[in-house]
Amino acid sequence: MARIETPKRIRGTQDIFGDEQRRFAHVLDAFDRVRRLYCFQRVDIPVFEATGVFARSMGETSDVVSKEMYTFEDKGGDLITLRPEFTAGICRAFITEGWQQHAPMISASNWWNWRKRPFCGRS
Repeated sequence: MARIETPKRIRGTQDIFGDEQRRFAHVLDAFDRVRRLYCFQRVDIPVFEATGVFARSMGETSDVVSKEMYTFEDKGGDLITLRPEFTAGICRAFITEGWQQHAPMISASNWWNWRKRPFCGRS
C-alpha cells in the first residue's frame, strides 16, 4: 500500500501561531497606532496584478521582471504576477481608483521575491 506523504510548507513561507502570533499582532497594532498618529491612511492592494503593471514600471528586461517575478497565465489567458514590490501596484491603484490628490499612505503586507537573499547587496 502506498504511503501518503505529509504535506509541507512551501519554501519561504511560515505558519504564525501561538506566542509568535501574539507578538506579530502586537507589532501590527503598534504599526497601526503610529500610522493613525501621523494621519497616514492605510491602503491594501491585491497580492497579484497584471504582469504589465510591473513590466512597464521596471522595464521588460530588468532582473526583477526576467528572473525574480512569479508569473502565471490565468484561465482567460492573461498573465498575472505575484507582486514583487509595492510601488507599481500603488501607482496602478492611484490611476484606476481616481485618487484626486496625494495622501500619506502606508501598507504593511506581503511581497514576493524568488531570490534566496533578496536584500543582499542593497544599501
